[in-house]
Amino acid sequence: MSTTHLVQLLRGSERRVALVEEPRLRLLKTYDSVFALATAAITAGQSLTSIVRTHVSDETLDYDAIYAGDSEWRLLSPIDHPLDPARCLVSGTGLTHLGSAKNRASMHEKSDADLTDSMKMFRSGLDGGRPAAGKIGSAPEWFYKGSATILRAPGAPLDTPSYALDGGEEAEIAGVYLIDSAGRPCRIGMTTANEFSDHKFEKLNYLNLAGSKIRTCSIGPELVIDPEFNSVPGTVTIERGGKTIWSKAIATGEAEMCHSVANIEHHHFKFETHRRPGDLHVHYYGACALSFGDGVEVADGDVMSIHFTGFGRPLRNPLHVAPANPSPITVQSL
Repeated sequence: MSTTHLVQLLRGSERRVALVEEPRLRLLKTYDSVFALATAAITAGQSLTSIVRTHVSDETLDYDAIYAGDSEWRLLSPIDHPLDPARCLVSGTGLTHLGSAKNRASMHEKSDADLTDSMKMFRSGLDGGRPAAGKIGSAPEWFYKGSATILRAPGAPLDTPSYALDGGEEAEIAGVYLIDSAGRPCRIGMTTANEFSDHKFEKLNYLNLAGSKIRTCSIGPELVIDPEFNSVPGTVTIERGGKTIWSKAIATGEAEMCHSVANIEHHHFKFETHRRPGDLHVHYYGACALSFGDGVEVADGDVMSIHFTGFGRPLRNPLHVAPANPSPITVQSL
């Protein structure tokens, strides 16, 4: 079954949405954002794919040149809130994959037998993360990353800020959602994602998880409408100076997870504040492997590359490490 892949583009002040038709991009008419497309689909009561097919133009672009950065057009994140970035919540769910507990236990130098809180959470997912239809399963670990201002476009650097201990890739798939006028969550699609976290800070104490997640992150380059998400193979790679220093075969999808997507979605959208009409949500579904878990420490200039079969071209982002700044942030009294 063919799927619809979309990208968002920018040339100067001109925004466009394009349909991926490898090796070309076919520009759409009328709508200059996926947000506008999704809103139109909800209003018309039509599928997003049908809206896209109705508004394709005859104008095509060379995807290779744009992807390589050799074009006046550049790739944006495949979703944003054009009117107000604060109306897009970026969040995620951890300990969802069958391999994730091993990474977490290793990070905190504990064995399964120690039954850390992380292991208890993971086992809760094994026991109740895939409930029968119409039932509610156990709640997964949930974390906040920020608003859309924290999202970086494909090819843009991900930042290890001056106060951080490190920054490392987390290769995932993220779901993209729009809340309709009645407060109902609508899944627009899914996309390759680099959740990116400060693993050294988290390793000091698992209670640092919340702070370790408030970092820049990336999705894209393609948003896939209604993709296959049972067992999705992929590869994550760290490159340094043009050479691969670490690479690993990974997998995501419901067959690889202890929580179903439906259960993850219920526990994210059960909160009334997550169902505000007009809001966008980018939600990371979790990773199964980390270079940090294999003892790799990424450095300034390293390139993180993530590819999942069926999700388009790889998501590539270089790492930028800011100089350490021990000066405290001061608050002005009014």
